[in-house]
Amino acid sequence: MWDPPMRFNDTTRSYFEKLANLSDPEDAARYKGLFNSAKAPAVREYLAEHDPAAYSMLHTSISPNMIKAGFQVNVIPSEAEATLDIRALPDENITAFYDMMRKVINDPAVQIVPLTKNQRPGAPPSRIDTPDYRALETAIKKIYGVPTLPVMSTGATDMAFLRAKGVQCYGVGAMADEEDAAKGFGAHSDQERILEEALYKHVQFFWEAVNAIAR
Repeated sequence: MWDPPMRFNDTTRSYFEKLANLSDPEDAARYKGLFNSAKAPAVREYLAEHDPAAYSMLHTSISPNMIKAGFQVNVIPSEAEATLDIRALPDENITAFYDMMRKVINDPAVQIVPLTKNQRPGAPPSRIDTPDYRALETAIKKIYGVPTLPVMSTGATDMAFLRAKGVQCYGVGAMADEEDAAKGFGAHSDQERILEEALYKHVQFFWEAVNAIAR
């Protein structure tokens, strides 16, 4: 299996550094190992099995979600097609990444055909040294009493179009879920809800953050 190259940006570097400082000794050593070229491959292998969300933050990921070939059970297909879901790092040079894929495949009979729909522009991640980001940090500390960890989402976001224009964008996930998340329920699950107390705190957080940014 091909493991695309690992690459940090300011967001993911800060995330794993801060996470190491907040974790128990065993996990802290593992996160710190990501910054050691000799230890990083083993750590990535561990995360791929036990924490795929963290593993996915470290590189551009590829998932062959649709495979199509043949028309009859007893006829060998003359061609096959796979549609890949590629979640690129914010500043990934996707053309160069396709070239890297071609070298890994190393078969002239296999063509990589980019789909034009659903593509978002390449853009650097938002900075974490801006007054707006510091306002979010202050509001989180005041309302929740915890430090802020900048997380790079491994999903899709329309903020990519704004970042490509130089706008600093932040998706805020300060909502606390101590009930359902611990049971494995997450966003878009069949039990997607929040505690009433968590909603009130979330409103307080936004009040603090918006007022600070407006000032």
